[in-house]
Amino acid sequence: MAEVTPPNTHQRHVRERIADEFKRFLAIFVYLWVVFALLSIHKSIVLSEHHINFPEHVFAIINSLIFAKVLLLGEDFHLGTRFHDKRLIYSILHKCLIFTIVLICFHIVESILVGVWHGSTVANSLPPRGDRSIKSIVSVGILCFVILVPFFTFREIGRVIGRKELWSLILRNRRNDPTLS
Repeated sequence: MAEVTPPNTHQRHVRERIADEFKRFLAIFVYLWVVFALLSIHKSIVLSEHHINFPEHVFAIINSLIFAKVLLLGEDFHLGTRFHDKRLIYSILHKCLIFTIVLICFHIVESILVGVWHGSTVANSLPPRGDRSIKSIVSVGILCFVILVPFFTFREIGRVIGRKELWSLILRNRRNDPTLS
């Protein structure tokens, strides 16, 4: 006869999983929001030098929410896990590459959705083709890749040594810790 799990244990397990997922989402969101907000501020400063108004700071929050969910879904679908058993640098760089491609695809989808939202057709909302568009996509790709390197470095080290151990190493008071002597 199978053992029946009491409802309280099951509910507690579900709550713990929801809380853990929310913490993962929040950490990714905060990281991306800081990066996108800084990029948005930089862009507004550069454009203001040419007397161009750039009020898209809200997009930093929206993009962070969307991209955080995309990264979580990608992790849930085990994207970029091909090199998990290899050297850590390979796993980190592979994940950065895979998720850069995913984020570029979502960047293109986002530009289509924004264009359609403003009354344009899907074809007209696609990023322009040609040399300038390729340079733009490559620069966004390089930027995404570099932004993701510290992110996945932190996450992969946490995966290998454990998230609690990683946070303990980062937050522990080193001056009073006899194990660090």
